[in-house]
Amino acid sequence: MLLENLRLAFRSLVANKLRAALTTLGIAIGVAAVITLLSVGQGVSRYVASQFEGLGTNLVFVFPGQFRPGQGGPPGRTTAVLTEGDALALADPARVPDAARVVPLLRRSVLVTAGSNSTNTAVRATTPEYAAARNYTILAGRFINQADGDERARVAVIGQTTLNHIFAPDEDALGAAIRINGQPFRVVGLLDKKGATPFGDEDDTVIIPYTTAGRLFSDRTATGDRRVTLILVQALDSSRQDELIAQITDALRDRHNIPYRGDDDFTVLSEEDLVSAFQEVTNVLTIFLGAIAGISLVVGGIGIMNIMLVTVTERTKEIGLRKAVGAKRAHVLSQFLVEAVALSLVGGFFGILAGAGGAWAIHRYVPQLDTTITGNSILLATGFSIAVGLFFGIYPAVRASALSPIEALRYE
Repeated sequence: MLLENLRLAFRSLVANKLRAALTTLGIAIGVAAVITLLSVGQGVSRYVASQFEGLGTNLVFVFPGQFRPGQGGPPGRTTAVLTEGDALALADPARVPDAARVVPLLRRSVLVTAGSNSTNTAVRATTPEYAAARNYTILAGRFINQADGDERARVAVIGQTTLNHIFAPDEDALGAAIRINGQPFRVVGLLDKKGATPFGDEDDTVIIPYTTAGRLFSDRTATGDRRVTLILVQALDSSRQDELIAQITDALRDRHNIPYRGDDDFTVLSEEDLVSAFQEVTNVLTIFLGAIAGISLVVGGIGIMNIMLVTVTERTKEIGLRKAVGAKRAHVLSQFLVEAVALSLVGGFFGILAGAGGAWAIHRYVPQLDTTITGNSILLATGFSIAVGLFFGIYPAVRASALSPIEALRYE
């Protein structure tokens, strides 16, 4: 019975080529939109996840102020502060035994000048352990060392983006003199290309010793302690990150004299927390894009219903004749449902091809987005096609099966 219905369905499609083509076009556009937009959403999710790989390994981030992932991200200006003393407290093995490295970081926007060239970039004042914590690779020269910090040396390590902004391609930057906010510094190292992370372009940066930052910025608290933008803590063991976060929280609450039921004036997040926060945003984006594409499928489904109603009207005598020779309601119902699903599946097939082409074109023009079409996407599109055909084909099929054979045979 099913094979016979399929044969009749495709014979009907062939008999009305233009009408069938226009009907399937709506479904094809809808399916193509679903596949393309979902691939974009998934590509954005994969891109975000890849950006976090550049942050480092087993890192926990301590920010001043209190916030929640997904509510605007890390705070900008806040009355709460973290200080160098907080970093020293977290580096105490008696307080935080699961910390392998504790790295204070002060980040500020500065003007960097070399000769007649200048650029606005971010300076990162930190300690020598920052390179290991963030998995930086030195392309030439060296990273800042302990002696630089002890002597408050005016030395700098620059990233590739900053390098290209202030030095000519054939110019040797290593050992060259630059100015940061008008203060002279000497370039002692060049960072290898790292790329972008959720915190910005990692190559558009200048790294200087943390102790030297006092000559550039007035960042001391009322007690004379130096401020930090954030503190990076690297775990000894990735399986003990939860214990590390608890130790950091206890140590900072004690240092900040926060009462038992008082709210923290800092936020401790693991890499997983940051990834989850960004993934929530990209998941909402994917759902939103899928919903927009779904509207196209609904429009295509309405087109199928319209054509099937016209088909029922045109084939009223045929339906009456079939019923007169013994066809039951179920036979007529299944015939028209199969025809509706066949229309939808043909449109879905071409929609899958068009969607794959759209995803390929987006990846070609935006290489950062991996818009690969997965088997799940194809199965989802096929399922949508069948569902649309069934949903919008039910009413015409029921209407056809309910026709009286006598009235149908008399229909003009």
